[in-house]
Amino acid sequence: MKTQRSTGRMVALLLLAPALIVMLGVFVLPMAYIFILSFQQESVSFTFANYALILKDIYYYEVLWRTIKISLMTVICCLVLGYPVAMYMAKSSPKMRGFITFLIISPHLISVVIRNFGWVVILGQKGFVNTTLMKFGLIDEPLRLLYNELGVVIGLTDSMIVYMILGIATSLYTIDQSLYKASGILGASTIRSFFNITLPLSLPGIVAGTTLVFSLSMSSFVTPALMGGTSVKVMPVLAYEKIMATLDWSLGAALAFILLGCTLGLVALFTKLIETKRYKEVFSS
Repeated sequence: MKTQRSTGRMVALLLLAPALIVMLGVFVLPMAYIFILSFQQESVSFTFANYALILKDIYYYEVLWRTIKISLMTVICCLVLGYPVAMYMAKSSPKMRGFITFLIISPHLISVVIRNFGWVVILGQKGFVNTTLMKFGLIDEPLRLLYNELGVVIGLTDSMIVYMILGIATSLYTIDQSLYKASGILGASTIRSFFNITLPLSLPGIVAGTTLVFSLSMSSFVTPALMGGTSVKVMPVLAYEKIMATLDWSLGAALAFILLGCTLGLVALFTKLIETKRYKEVFSS
């Protein structure tokens, strides 16, 4: 019996070995090197000076808060726009679900850089949106839809909404349709059925989608750089500038790990609050 277990573990380890080697080589070791680098400065082998500099300067707090705010706004936009699409997918036939999934995923076959430049053409001062609004007399002068936080949120929402839709749709697929029949027999309206059945049972998908969208938005570099320009500075762009423009690798590494720590902390806090709320609901009922 022990021999069979040992053989099974050995086989599992051999199957996992290629993936573990890749993860170790392209993720763990580079992250460890950057972490060590964040504690170095010029000839000093170990110092907290980089982190102390960041914590003392209010500018870095403003950039970090802007990064969190833009990520939260992106989550809200993805949730508001993506939930109805996920509900429609859950009520559709399997063939229609596949078609909608293809429509949602297909834009991601194109580079995010090209998609962002497409938004620049659409949202620019002489772009499609401003031209159309001025043509119908709805505005007198072009709206500033680019190179501000609004433009970054639009670009991030376009990039991240697929994760929210698919996360929520996966939860909605598992809902037993007989619950809606029972709800209708008991006299519940469509709105009440949504808040008592659909929304609570889709909560795992909302949590998964929110976590993915927030984490990816916090670490996004291309979209804020192209659609935010120099007027919207976020942590990934700032870390890139410190490393590539000023060649201050240590400070850039410290900024990257502060961003990583804040992202993990906020995601863990959000998950803990959701779990605590569900725990209280279960035991209160």
